[in-house]
Amino acid sequence: MDDRFRFVEVSASAPQKMCEAVREGLKRDERTLPTRFLYDRTGSELFEQITELPEYYLTRTEQSILEDRSDEIAGAAGENAMLIEFGSGSSMKTRLLISALLRRQSVLHYVPIDISHDFLCHSSDGLLSDFPQLIIHALGSEYFDAIEHLPVHEGPRLVLFLGSNIGNFTHEQSLEFLTRLRRQMRTHDRLLIGIDLAKSRSIVEPAYDDSQRVTAAFNLNLLARINRELDADFDLNNFEHRAPYDEDQTRIEMQLISRVEQVVTIDAIGESFAILEGEKIHTEWSHKYTLDGFARLAQQADLKVSRYWTDCNEWFATVMLAP
Repeated sequence: MDDRFRFVEVSASAPQKMCEAVREGLKRDERTLPTRFLYDRTGSELFEQITELPEYYLTRTEQSILEDRSDEIAGAAGENAMLIEFGSGSSMKTRLLISALLRRQSVLHYVPIDISHDFLCHSSDGLLSDFPQLIIHALGSEYFDAIEHLPVHEGPRLVLFLGSNIGNFTHEQSLEFLTRLRRQMRTHDRLLIGIDLAKSRSIVEPAYDDSQRVTAAFNLNLLARINRELDADFDLNNFEHRAPYDEDQTRIEMQLISRVEQVVTIDAIGESFAILEGEKIHTEWSHKYTLDGFARLAQQADLKVSRYWTDCNEWFATVMLAP
């Protein structure tokens, strides 16, 4: 691109190949496939389409908070801040914070982190064209592996984890992520996290099972990817996308349900899997929070809520955490 862009691919600390992870997940009593494999180039593009759907309130609600509060957030980040973002995707919402920070400082170092390397480079190209004062140090990595590779900076670092991406973790994974990130934070660093707040089933479920079936295509693309990369023979017509909301656990569980009794062969693994009619394959969680519950989770990781912002309906919150 130009001399303002640097890309580093981070090797996994405990690498597990796709074939190993798929084998392990499909052999479980309750079958599962790793969420991270949803986000190949096609999956990332489908997710960007999801964010624009009328049912998917999360993106536009968080966007409205950032539109209204970006200058406050930039001020709370401190002078001469570096911006780091886990799960940057297209960086559309991040543009609001980039603009706000550049109204306060002449140059901004931005560190986007994403597992989809092609998507990361593509979005960085657009940002560099639109923001001449931007310098990008991109990390192609999974979230946990990137934590140990965050660049140092003489000023404060504002770390972003937007889009309620933390909701895709289990409670144990969320605590581990926050704890490991806290160890890398200095006193003046801040962590800005978007969380989806608990609300009624009638609002939540359509966001994950839209009328245009884009989310279904996103979920089923995981099987298409396994077919392509692991030489498998999943028949996508034999699976149905479902995303029920568990109100007791305040979470969506995204699933692929087998429509028929079937046998799937994955040549790269050298194994076949008998799947019953009605059997589910879990692909993703999406946890919802209360503000008090999230504050307690942060406290367990030695982090405190310094400020937070919500929309007028209190459907979503953008929370700033400090050591």
